[in-house]
Amino acid sequence: MLIRNETPADEAAVRTVNLAAFDTPAEAQLVDALRGATFPYVSLVADDKGQIVGHILFTPVLLPGHPRARLMGLAPMAVLPDYQRSGVGTALIAEGLRQSREAGAGAVVVLGHPDYYPRFGFVPASRHGIGCDYVAAGDAPDDAFMILELQPGHLDGLGGTVEYHAAFAAL
Repeated sequence: MLIRNETPADEAAVRTVNLAAFDTPAEAQLVDALRGATFPYVSLVADDKGQIVGHILFTPVLLPGHPRARLMGLAPMAVLPDYQRSGVGTALIAEGLRQSREAGAGAVVVLGHPDYYPRFGFVPASRHGIGCDYVAAGDAPDDAFMILELQPGHLDGLGGTVEYHAAFAAL
């Protein structure tokens, strides 16, 4: 299994993976909308002998009132059903976090399964005074919105509600 950067030739396969992994086409549409619309942009694929079996995307998110905050949002992550629970997601996340750190991100947020992401060091973002509209609206539990500090001390003095790219509003 090779984890590598997405290339333009991978776009159709990335869409297929997202369509297979989720119940609706919303995540596939989100990836298409974000592609090339943000910077930095970390888009990785899991390549199994030429077949794209997984995809992960990290894009910037804002924390209003804190211009020094360099946060990335992990969303979405998709793995073909036949490859789930085989380490593909773990490999995608590990490489994505590494590349996000290299791109200058101080922390990464994710709205995801509270039993899965803590293994990578994610904690509820509310511990740092950081929230998101999905939790505030009651669409997700507090412990599902998590954060991982990539640069020690980056979260010191930060707080507020994260703003995702406008493309997320379509979800």
